[in-house]
Amino acid sequence: MISNQDLEKIGLHIPKILLPKSGLSLEKWAVVACDQYTAEPEYWQEVEQIVGTDPSTLRLIYPEVYLKESKADKESRIKKINHTMNEYLKAKVWVEHEGLVYLERTTHGKTRQGLMVALDLENYDYSKGSQTLIRATEGTIVDRLPPRIKIRENAPVELPHIMVLIDDPQKQVIESLATSQKTLVYDFDLMMKGGHLKGYTLSKDLEDQIVKELTGLTDLAQYREKYKLSSSISDILLYAMGDGNHSLATAKAIWEQTKKEKGMDHPSRYALVELVNLHSDALEFEPIHRILFGVSFDIIEAMKKFYNNQLKIVEVQKAEMIKIVKSSTSQVFGLLFDNRYFTVEFTHPPTNLTVGSLQQWLDSIVKANEVEEIDYVHGTDATVQIGMQTGNVGFFLPVLKKEELFPTVILDGALPRKTFSMGEAEEKRFYFEARKIQ
Repeated sequence: MISNQDLEKIGLHIPKILLPKSGLSLEKWAVVACDQYTAEPEYWQEVEQIVGTDPSTLRLIYPEVYLKESKADKESRIKKINHTMNEYLKAKVWVEHEGLVYLERTTHGKTRQGLMVALDLENYDYSKGSQTLIRATEGTIVDRLPPRIKIRENAPVELPHIMVLIDDPQKQVIESLATSQKTLVYDFDLMMKGGHLKGYTLSKDLEDQIVKELTGLTDLAQYREKYKLSSSISDILLYAMGDGNHSLATAKAIWEQTKKEKGMDHPSRYALVELVNLHSDALEFEPIHRILFGVSFDIIEAMKKFYNNQLKIVEVQKAEMIKIVKSSTSQVFGLLFDNRYFTVEFTHPPTNLTVGSLQQWLDSIVKANEVEEIDYVHGTDATVQIGMQTGNVGFFLPVLKKEELFPTVILDGALPRKTFSMGEAEEKRFYFEARKIQ
């Protein structure tokens, strides 16, 4: 029998998960993560039309496409979100299930297995150089936290789009559940080309098995051997952030505040997340591209000046740009504007990753207010479509190799922010499950 001490060792908590009651339209209930389609308001307008007046997680989240609203509109939206959460609780829109939930998400013909768990925020620190059991994989953009904190600090429930990775090459923790006996509790198509989602509850024996397998990943001798680490390293990285870093950082901020007032035994100590295996066949890392808005200067000359002409810039066709960036073994990114495409190679890279080398310059011009805005975009089509608009410039980036993630975070700390994404926008986690945090 698994004890609380066993769970604490691996930073795990068996949650009471809120699932939508039978009779609801699940297709309308589930919507994609709030940080997707931030430059495509038409996507969210279509979601509004689909949902109509039916109960939906759309009413419980703040799509970041609306972050440019006035202060009064933002405050009104947040109050409405918190009010709707309470109304849904009163109307008993949810039923509570105590235990882990196993997921199967199918998109583009591939099925990704996941596991809904709660992680102990006492084992998480997103600051640079963190050595905690749960770690950020990229830099946290602090400016993105306040709206989420405003929502969560008065929210009775949480709805996660957080996906956390484990490094389980033997596929014993999650994938093994595919052939185990379990109970199907939801099975439906997601809206807007989001694919299909199934959810299963698990027996206590299976939960005990999961805890044992996760504990096995914390064996220090095997850990050092796996990542070729020195004997001086003794802190285990078990959970690496995949998606939703800012949501988990928000949960951490609220918890640090709450524990001072209400002590350690409080539901906000934990955060509901989906665990996914880094080695899932259906999990594909995708680059996160950049768009500059309001560019009124010669972008190529500005880059040359910043990097002391240590760049090789070649104008190419669109298909060639994409091919070169995806296949190059050197630091190369794509540049696009005014119906022109270029490859840009760092001849003397200032950092170990292409995205880090480029971000140095982007940060400098954003800080100096030389552009109106920068946005982080998922997907080739969106990058081209938005980047080619008048006054905009797009930056097409290569993907991070999956096997580089854990060793890099262990040895070097968090990657440059917005380095990678797990899949295209429509493959992102949809809001479905919830948990009480008050």
